[in-house]
Amino acid sequence: MNQRERMLAGLPYKAWLDGLEEERFACKQKIYDFNHLSPKSYELAPDMLKQILGKTGENIWVEAPFHCDYGWNIEVGENFFANYNLIILDVAKVTIGKNVQIAPNVSIYTAGHPIHPDTRNTGYEYGIPITIGDNVWIGGNVVILPGVTIGDNVVIGAGSVVSKDTADNKIVIGNPCKVVREITEEDRTYYFKDKEFDVPIE
Repeated sequence: MNQRERMLAGLPYKAWLDGLEEERFACKQKIYDFNHLSPKSYELAPDMLKQILGKTGENIWVEAPFHCDYGWNIEVGENFFANYNLIILDVAKVTIGKNVQIAPNVSIYTAGHPIHPDTRNTGYEYGIPITIGDNVWIGGNVVILPGVTIGDNVVIGAGSVVSKDTADNKIVIGNPCKVVREITEEDRTYYFKDKEFDVPIE
């Protein structure tokens, strides 16, 4: 597989090879145009978003500025609204349901890097998909980490860091940042949780 195929398969890949850098540059141009749209021309914004994102409902709105890596790897449902400063690192698929509301300064990260410094310094990174259900409200300054699935009708409190799946009909709040373990030699083997490198690490 080339590096683009590896990225889409959730395997470790190098982001500057096999046309990926050029695809991100093309997205940056579209994002630049959207983020610099005059308020007098805001009626153009939904169609510009539809040219950036892979799949959308008819009724969508995102307040500028907005940033993403590729755009085509993001799907949003009907009645999608996102406030200022939404960041989506879409190196893996991001699927968002209908009637989702996102407050300012929300970050959705499918991208990550290996834990061990030696493997991290090789330049390999990875993407693990994120799925957000229908009727979800995401509060301001929330961070959603790789591999998370959020169920339907969920409310995520402002400032939360979501690192685990959330079932339907839940209110989730908080950021329990604490030391969980030491980095060990065993970490060289893995690029994400229990997922082992399938290529030599050089």
